[in-house]
Amino acid sequence: MSLGNRLVELRKVLGFTQTELAKRLGISRGSLSMYEIDKREPDNNTLNKIADFFDVSTDYLLCRTDI
Repeated sequence: MSLGNRLVELRKVLGFTQTELAKRLGISRGSLSMYEIDKREPDNNTLNKIADFFDVSTDYLLCRTDI
């Protein structure tokens, strides 16, 4: 499991497209796409935004825990 896999999984559970999620997070669709395919990692501010949006911990996003 990777950050990208977690993002895809969480996004699909909510039924969002990349474009919809990127807009809600205030980032570009291209950036989100790069995160999802593990070509780039979000900075700390963006990582926190993503964690808050999905109501999960940053450790969960970074695959340090499955809880």
